[in-house]
Amino acid sequence: MKVLALDTATENCSVALFINGRWLEREQLLGRGAAEVILPMVEALFAEAGLGLRDLDAVVFGRGPGGFTGVRLAASVTQGLAFGAGLGVVGVSDLQALAQRAMREDPHCQRVLACTDARMHEVYCGTFERDPTGVARAAAAERVAAPQRVSLPQAWAGAPRPFGVGSGFAAYPELTAALGGQLAQIRGNLWPRAREIAELAMAEVAAGHLEPPERALPVYLRDDVTQPARAAPPASSI
Repeated sequence: MKVLALDTATENCSVALFINGRWLEREQLLGRGAAEVILPMVEALFAEAGLGLRDLDAVVFGRGPGGFTGVRLAASVTQGLAFGAGLGVVGVSDLQALAQRAMREDPHCQRVLACTDARMHEVYCGTFERDPTGVARAAAAERVAAPQRVSLPQAWAGAPRPFGVGSGFAAYPELTAALGGQLAQIRGNLWPRAREIAELAMAEVAAGHLEPPERALPVYLRDDVTQPARAAPPASSI
């Protein structure tokens, strides 16, 4: 299986290429400017692998939630690349990818509260549990909320205590103040990235459950952001 994954929903701009069990990755923590670096990063991976777009089985992307511009960028670039190569796409939640990364990096992590900074004094939040195969599965619907209104599922009373991860904890001390006593640890500097997005999409790709490129759409969670992303032309050098 050969899969390209990309993510620009947060400050962490990342791409990953999975080639039959081998990983190639690039990531860069940016304040802004992902539009200038995402395609060069993709091109660098293809050059390193000696592959082209048409060698892939799918293009997968972080569909959000995240920054408005970044989420649209990932969707648009995915559309353009997939259109150009006749490939299907899979979108993956950035909150789920963040939870997957936390579980991947710590085998003791069984539950995750993922919170990323949504600006406007709000966070995007989601709760996830490790399933028997090691995959982060949603325990409740993702939502956007004020930091002081974030809560854990009632079913999570008792052990194991969840990990709190994501930029929301770094941005809003009141989030830690409200929930810190219920969490095993807090990692406010952990970001979603393309590798975990690819890992979460593997089952869909393997089963052939792919969407057409025009269905590479962002997820914002906020009701007042509804315009779909436009397709971007593929990079001719890839």
